[in-house]
Amino acid sequence: MERIDLENYHRKEHFEFFSKFDDPFFGLVTEIECTNLLRKCKSNNQSFFANYLHKVLLAANLTEAFHLRKAKNQIENYDTIHVSPTLAREDGSFAFGFIHFHNDFAHFEKELNKEIEAVQATTGLRINKDTTRKDVIHFSAIPWTKFTGISHAKNLNTDDSVPKISFGKYFERSGKIFMNISVDAHHGLADARDVADFLGYLQKRLDEV
Repeated sequence: MERIDLENYHRKEHFEFFSKFDDPFFGLVTEIECTNLLRKCKSNNQSFFANYLHKVLLAANLTEAFHLRKAKNQIENYDTIHVSPTLAREDGSFAFGFIHFHNDFAHFEKELNKEIEAVQATTGLRINKDTTRKDVIHFSAIPWTKFTGISHAKNLNTDDSVPKISFGKYFERSGKIFMNISVDAHHGLADARDVADFLGYLQKRLDEV
């Protein structure tokens, strides 16, 4: 991790302006196509969730703005971004998990499965030093329904600036499979163009399987 030289940062005024807001996050909701990935997962009997979560993390690490975090009046730039997802239990509750970024999907899936097993064997939210790290994206899957808007609970008394990404239920239209995706980001660190870049990186990786 390195500190950004704020005086020479091209978005210095944007950062200072939006950091004064009670809620500095902005959000974008759109659709993303996942036809190729879903077909591959069904053909190979693989976890669709694990696969698209890995693609999200690959795309997040390619998005420069998603490496930035607010630290009081400074900006931190993290080399690698990991993921802290919400993971469901059979009783309907959920807990937070943490999975390191790995380029290799098999390595990533192995660690994800361990976290899923740990969540199933425990109760509560599992808040710990890993799930509260700054060098993550917060991720949640809502596989029961499509959505055209979403909001997240936020503690406005903190320096929270972690991007928040959510996926909805996949659905078919004109022979192709789509999913709703919501992306929230701190406006002092990112703009809609950065989210568009992320979505472009993600779509490419969903298509190339």
